[in-house]
Amino acid sequence: MYGDAFSVDPKFSGDGAVSKAYWGRLDEEFPEFQIMILDDDRVVAKGNSIPFSWSQSDQDLPDEGWDFVLRQGFVDRDAGAAPTVASALWVVVASDRRNTGLSAMALRGLREATAKHGLPTLYAPVRPNRKSDYPSVDMAEYVEWKSDDGLEPFDPWLRMHTRQGGRVLHVCRRSMEIVGTVAHWEESTGMKFPKSGEYEVPGALVPVIVDIENDLVEYIEPNIWVRHDV
Repeated sequence: MYGDAFSVDPKFSGDGAVSKAYWGRLDEEFPEFQIMILDDDRVVAKGNSIPFSWSQSDQDLPDEGWDFVLRQGFVDRDAGAAPTVASALWVVVASDRRNTGLSAMALRGLREATAKHGLPTLYAPVRPNRKSDYPSVDMAEYVEWKSDDGLEPFDPWLRMHTRQGGRVLHVCRRSMEIVGTVAHWEESTGMKFPKSGEYEVPGALVPVIVDIENDLVEYIEPNIWVRHDV
């Protein structure tokens, strides 16, 4: 999804069918919703978003989350449907510039791009960045965890969203679906899967399901719907 300088983690994030079908079209077909942060001439952070048409309630936002918004943006565009909202997709910071406030700046940039184009709402199927430390914890439980002050979300990336006015809505349990062969997953994770079952792999928010007989590994990632009124 990005070059080596950004070291997107986990490596398998771009392996989903929806990502493979649409991600490469974002810059060309929705350039005004993609942002870059520069330090002199060097790109040090990027943010990606996509507009789409949504007339239903927040509660109706689907379980498919990330896959839904990426696909729906292109479906609407191809059908000539005018967008009514936008969704954040990804924020990534250069490996040597992390923890310097650039991720917050990129999120603000996505909010500003949404407002600039007359759209009132930026949704986000948020991928909480500490959830991979607790893969066996249900996402609905994790989203309720609080920081030490008991007031803000425990997760740093979710906390960043709420500090910028984001409102946590609900879990989207099938936000990103990635299916591949055993060999592909062993290569991308550096692990071995000797028998069928559930495995915790680095960077995954929940365990992957391995089916040796059918040479299949399935990863269904839950995210958290957040709404920003911009």
